[in-house]
Amino acid sequence: MYETGTALTVTAFHVMPGMPPPEGERHSHDYRLDVVVRRDDLDERGMVVDLDVLDGALRAAAARVDGADLEGVLPPDAQPVTVEMFARWVHGQLATSLGTLPGATLAIRVWESPDAFGGYTADLDGTSSS
Repeated sequence: MYETGTALTVTAFHVMPGMPPPEGERHSHDYRLDVVVRRDDLDERGMVVDLDVLDGALRAAAARVDGADLEGVLPPDAQPVTVEMFARWVHGQLATSLGTLPGATLAIRVWESPDAFGGYTADLDGTSSS
């Protein structure tokens, strides 16, 4: 299986309702967003996905949350904002930008610290992978 990916870091705020401080109070994380597109076969250009397009899609999604309160950006069905829900939202943003890529899977990992992450993976042809 071939892979193409990119990553960047954004600072954003959130609150975990019902949790003691600091998680239960508005606080920030420097989130690292890792994205990987996988396919069994390369396209006619010899690519999994155009890396410039993937990077641009990630930068556009990141621009929506950088410096923002995630509760104000992510939709109600992604509340409370956890790294898993944030990863699903990032996936949705990139899937919209990338469109349908038959046989491709998009995996997102959102790291809230150097050793803790949540993720979401789904196919880019409309069927869920995990």
